[in-house]
Amino acid sequence: MAKKGVKRKIVGLISEESGERIYYTAKNTLNTPEKLTLRKYSPKLRRHVTFTETKKNLGRNEAPKR
Repeated sequence: MAKKGVKRKIVGLISEESGERIYYTAKNTLNTPEKLTLRKYSPKLRRHVTFTETKKNLGRNEAPKR
């Protein structure tokens, strides 16, 4: 049986520089309604870059249209 009022949501993290999405995390939507921004390691660029939140249901490694 599912719990009422799911507070945590799974989100993907997309790289600002390379546009790839390799990290996923769960966030509490009540405590943090704004988008997440984290510095994580990018194996493609081989250095730490900024990753921002995007929807989980986009195609694999697909950047959102801007």
